[in-house]
Parts: sequence; structure tokens; C-alpha cells
Amino acid sequence: MNSYQRKITGALLVATFLSAIEGTIISTATPAIVKSLGGLDLISWVFAIYLLTSAVTTPIFGKLADLFGRKKVFIVGTSIFLLGSLICGFSQNMGQLILFRGLQGIGAGAVIPITFTIIGDIFTYEQRAKVQGLISSIWGIAGLFGPLVGGSLVDYVSWHWIFFINLPFGLISIWIIGKHLEEKIEKQNRNIDYGGAITFTIGTTAILYVLLSGQFNSMLTYVLLIVAILFLAVFVFIQFKHPEPIIPFKLFQYRVILVSNIVAFLASVIVIGVTTYIPLWTQTVLDKGAIFSGFVLLPMSIGWPLGATFGSRLLIKFGPKIISLIGTFLVTLGSFALTFITISSPIWMFTCIIFIMGLGFGFSMTVFTIVVQSAVGWNLRGAATSSNTFVRTLGQALGVAVLGTYLNQHLGTSTNMSQVSSTSLATGIHGIFIIMACIGVISFILTFLVPKKIEQENAEESNLATEK
Repeated sequence: MNSYQRKITGALLVATFLSAIEGTIISTATPAIVKSLGGLDLISWVFAIYLLTSAVTTPIFGKLADLFGRKKVFIVGTSIFLLGSLICGFSQNMGQLILFRGLQGIGAGAVIPITFTIIGDIFTYEQRAKVQGLISSIWGIAGLFGPLVGGSLVDYVSWHWIFFINLPFGLISIWIIGKHLEEKIEKQNRNIDYGGAITFTIGTTAILYVLLSGQFNSMLTYVLLIVAILFLAVFVFIQFKHPEPIIPFKLFQYRVILVSNIVAFLASVIVIGVTTYIPLWTQTVLDKGAIFSGFVLLPMSIGWPLGATFGSRLLIKFGPKIISLIGTFLVTLGSFALTFITISSPIWMFTCIIFIMGLGFGFSMTVFTIVVQSAVGWNLRGAATSSNTFVRTLGQALGVAVLGTYLNQHLGTSTNMSQVSSTSLATGIHGIFIIMACIGVISFILTFLVPKKIEQENAEESNLATEK
């Protein structure tokens, strides 16, 4: 790793820490937020609106990064994320929090995919595996501090401060990337796919709103379904006709991209299920504090970077199929183990299961990111990377919608924590664990379709890192 690569890697580590710590803090603090602001039936929206807006904007930012360069898009996206974090911290009711989380999600649509895209730009295929392991270790560090910091802020200060903590890290990452990242963008006419962006946003928003509302028999639902089908059909038509589409469908001609994205989508449903409903279980069913729920999630934050580090190193030797199979098997095993959890289960059983699942996510998710990047050249790498980030975010958005709808229907009309018995809530969350286990089986079976090897990128792209 040369001097230039070290500087940019340092900036990306800060940016990764920004994204990672936000996710772990909000997961731990959400039950306390809902308890403070009311509206148990809206708990899914705190996650879903963030995932919805980031899912919609991820492919847009990915394409803009291919057209205008990574630096500009990264700075704009991170700035929007920080603005959203700031006003989230000032929220006075659930409606405001959900709205501001939506703005925060728009910025997040740029931070993570552009970070991975920059890694793909400045490192060769062999180097990426090692750097991805380093990046994943930051998720582990953030995972160690995030739940504990979030729990401490909730228990001893105020949940509003879990959003303010994003500001210093975001400003540092903007400064480092703005100062050190070098790009050579060819001067050419930019043919931006505005029609695709608009139709995709409207269509995706409509279908996700239907899922999140849980009201499937109303006139509004039928209208939104028609809107979703119409606009997404127009979006697909535009993507085939536009010279610079937001989501180039030719990406899915690559088998490794298609299969990796499908499995990553399913695995992301399980991720959101774990991070959303295990804190809810510990804080409401077991009647423990936010710090305790942070400790319960802690093993995932340890297992994930360990799996990512070992998986990325073994990828070169054994290929993507074996490593991703190990990952999805561990995720499936952990999901099934959760179905045996009861109110009287010892906490060590919980932590062991969470660690195994974190290890599995580390093996599988990191491999999928690396192979998707390496299947295409520079001009498609932003779109390819954002497609992987998009399906992961979409999987979490749809996952929290479906799982949240299931729980709400199980609990009936109760919207206040105090009105719900721990037994009823435990039964509902147990049903969610069963759904997650079934999804795990499907993802494991599909992983067998991952190719044993991937085609190496073009030589000119491989030399990008050495030219810096």
C-alpha cells in the first residue's frame, strides 16, 4: 500500500465508522425512543423510512459517481447525512423523527456505496480483499462502542444525543476526502437519467409504503399498487433505452452479480430482523435496559469483522463460492437457533447465537461486495457497487416492513408498550425468528449458484492502483 492509498484508506475508515456507529446506536436506542414518543406500531418506520430513502438514492448516487466522480458525490451525500442527523437530534415527536430520518437516509445512500467504490478504484483485486478486511474491522470497533455508547446516552443523558455523535466523524471524513482524493474525470457531455430517477423514486416509494402501512384492503393501497406497477414499468423501459441508465441491466448478465445480489437481499432481511427485534426482546420481554441490549448485540459486532477478515483473506485461495457458502450456512444455523429461544433461556445462549450469525454475515457480505466490484470495469463499478448496496438496503426496508406488519397484526390494535403483555410480544417476535430461519434456508440454497471463480477485471483497470 503506497502513501496515496494509505491516506484515502484512512479517510474511508473514518467514513465507515460514521456509517457503522449510526446503525448500532439507533438499533439499541429505538425501544427507548418509541417508549418516550409513543407509537409502538410506528417502530418499523424509524428504520424503514431511513432504509427507504437510502435504497431509492443509492443507485442514483452510484450513477452520479460514475459521471461526476466519487469525491463530489461523497461530499454532497455525507453533508446531507449530517444535516439529517442534526435535525433528528432535535425531534420532538415521532412524526418529526420519521421525517428527519428520511433525510438522513438520502445522504446515507451515497456514503456506503461510494466508500466501497473508491476502494474498488484504488486497489487491485488482490488488495481489495485485504482492505475489505480492514474496513470490516472498523465495523467491529464501531459495533463495540456503538451499543454501549447508545445505551449509556439513552439511560443517562437523552436519546437525542445518539444523532449528534455523527457530526464530528462526518466532518472529519469530508475534510480528508476533499483534501486527498485525486480523480481524473474526462470532460464530456453528461447524459443524466432524470426520467429513470423520478420514475424509480415514485414507483419504489409507492410499493414500500404499501408494505409498511400494513393496510392491504383499502382503496389507497390499490391506487398505490397501480402507481408502483406503472412507474416501475416505465422505469424499466427507460433503462433499456437511455444511454446512461441509473441501473444498467447489463450488469445482471454477470452471473456472479445476479446471484450475489439476490442472496445479499435475503441476508439483509435477516440482518434487520436481528438488529430490530432482539433489542425489543431484551428491553420489553426481558425488561432489561438499553445498555444490556447493547451487550446482547455486541457478539455480532465482534463476529462480523472476524468473518470479514478471514473470509476476505481466504477468498483469493478458495474462491467466492466456498466462502459465501460458509457464511450463509452460519447465518441459517443462527437463525434456526433463535427459534428455540424462550423467555427463560440463559443470556449466554443468545450471545453465542448472535456471534455465529455475525461471523456468517462477515463471511458472506464481504465476499459479495468484492466479487461484484471485480466483475466490471471503472465505468460500471459505481453502478455495480451501488446495485449491491441497493439490494441490501432494499432487503432491510422490505424486511422491516414485512416483519413489522406481522408483529403489528399479531399484537392487534395496541400501540403503547405498557398495553402489550410480555407473553404476547414474545410470541410475536418468536414468529419473526421462524420467518428469518426460512429465509436463511432459501439464501443458503441459492448460494450454491455462486460461481467458483470470477473473471478478472481488465488489465487497464487493474493498473489504476499502481498508477496513483
